[in-house]
Amino acid sequence: MYTTLICAQDLARALQGPQSDRFLVLDCGFELTDPQAGRRHYDAGHLPGAFHVHLEDTLSGPKTGRNGRHPLPDRAALAQALAALGVGPDTQVVAYDNAAGMYAARLWWLLRWIGHDAVAVLDGGVGAWQAAGLPLTTEAPASRTAGALVARDGRQPTLDYAGLRAALATQSRLVLDARAPDRYRGENETLDPIGGHIPGARNRFFRDNLGADGCFLPPAALREAFMAHLDGRAPQALVCQCGSGVTACHNLLALEIAGLPGAALYPGSWSEWSAQPGAPVATGANP
Repeated sequence: MYTTLICAQDLARALQGPQSDRFLVLDCGFELTDPQAGRRHYDAGHLPGAFHVHLEDTLSGPKTGRNGRHPLPDRAALAQALAALGVGPDTQVVAYDNAAGMYAARLWWLLRWIGHDAVAVLDGGVGAWQAAGLPLTTEAPASRTAGALVARDGRQPTLDYAGLRAALATQSRLVLDARAPDRYRGENETLDPIGGHIPGARNRFFRDNLGADGCFLPPAALREAFMAHLDGRAPQALVCQCGSGVTACHNLLALEIAGLPGAALYPGSWSEWSAQPGAPVATGANP
């Protein structure tokens, strides 16, 4: 069972192997500024047998204007949608994208959140697949028998706005912001109405989890980087956030790879925090 990453060569072998029917590949391509771009890229070429899942249609719930740009979906509805694609209790899901894993990591986290641990991200995404000389296709995947996936209690903790405000008041939690450094500092904000970050939050840009080849850094390197942020705290003290609860999952995946599990996700992230009346805002560099 793959529970964090799978490399392109291993996935290719698995898809040609005797247990190929146990694997289901899901293309999570998306662009925040062009919600239909992911589907267009999928139609232009995707991994053989892969189905496309849409961040806003499947991997997010309804927006209220106060709960962020990509609220968590209903757990039962998510399980039902993925079961319709063929995910069952024994299915090995592999998620990928063409965006450094930022959307694939969201699906990785969501599946674990509903109790399905057999999920991994294709390390390096579609770029690594092509670099390995492996083909893309424009053919639609063959339909699969619906799976019997049922949402169960997962082991992915979350913290809501009120809980995070209370935790920050007691200094019992450390917030890690996955956004680009300029957005964290409150500069060049184009996605949310207010720039800045949650007071006390530290910045760990999700792309810093990757090497020059677009694949995740080795576990030891990731562990060293996150331990520097933890500064003696247990990983369970961490709360990961970003703009809307998507790229924060990339840091959560990196923490898992590093052997530092247990951090929570603040699903609403900056898009929810900045929409709350009276929520404090900080700007500038890491504290």
